[in-house]
Amino acid sequence: MSTLVNNIATTAMRYDEAVDHALGQAMAEDPTVVTYGEDVQILRRVLHSRFGGDRVKDTPISESAFMYAGVGAAMAGLRPVVELYMIDFATVGWSAILNAGSKFKDFSAGEWKVPMVLRAGVGGWYSDGGEHAQTLWGSLASYPSVEVVVPSTPADAAGLMLSAVQSDEFTVFLTPKLLDQQILDYLAGDQRDTLDLSHVQPAAGVRGEVPTRVEPIPFGQAALRRDGGDVTLVSVGTGVHRCLEAADRLAADGIEASVLDLRTLAPLDKEAIVEHVARTGRVVVADEDYVRGGLTGEIAALLLESDTQARYARVAVEQTIPFAPHLEYAALPNAERIAAAAKSLS
Repeated sequence: MSTLVNNIATTAMRYDEAVDHALGQAMAEDPTVVTYGEDVQILRRVLHSRFGGDRVKDTPISESAFMYAGVGAAMAGLRPVVELYMIDFATVGWSAILNAGSKFKDFSAGEWKVPMVLRAGVGGWYSDGGEHAQTLWGSLASYPSVEVVVPSTPADAAGLMLSAVQSDEFTVFLTPKLLDQQILDYLAGDQRDTLDLSHVQPAAGVRGEVPTRVEPIPFGQAALRRDGGDVTLVSVGTGVHRCLEAADRLAADGIEASVLDLRTLAPLDKEAIVEHVARTGRVVVADEDYVRGGLTGEIAALLLESDTQARYARVAVEQTIPFAPHLEYAALPNAERIAAAAKSLS
């Protein structure tokens, strides 16, 4: 049922439905937009029923082949959205990102563009082990001419997907699997009925109001999810919701935290980070990626280079992510770790 939010018609949708809603809008308006990948005719069956098998295609399980095919299709005039179950599988065809998607425009002095979207699930919290629970967005964001997008809400997922499809750059669109119910059901559904995710799934990330007519959300613009003057908590994706949980814990102890949702890692909203951290004088970066070479170090360098005076702490993944649920929870940037890090700065 549609409602009005700030005079904009909206519909309540799951995160995964919001992404497909935006993709469907783009496909209806632009015949060059296609999507293909592993089992997309099942996962994207609504799009398959609307647009048919010529534009929604299944591929063999050969990530290297179909990722490179996406690069070629983009260079030839299509706007492909190439889907992986999870970003971990992209490592099989990583050369398509590192040596093709990120470089062909520069190699050709801008003559060849690669307007491709690589869509993949990321992250853990559902006990799938260290080979399936990575995010890898720190590595992806380090490459030239690559845009990296990590939405935290259904509305952002829709608006950012539309921007990704319309972009002339090679864009990696990462959906936290904990928020994407369709992928989560596919990976951790009926076969794992003993798995209880109710205590880790954030309701505001899984389902929310989405504009019936999606408008693109510009890349490189962070969103302030909570305002507070004592400390700034910075994150993306599921980490934003963990930061909001931590902010509630901190408020109970008289510490008011801001929560800054970066939304994109490349481009990075450097101005917003500097502005909010300079105001509070304290910052915790919560990152579901590895502590080495990830977002936490990038923001530390940014603050140093901008001469922003602030006390700094980071909460990230410091080991191979365990399979056992209680060990996985402890290894990931949970609300308890984030709140403890914030208190250590006082």
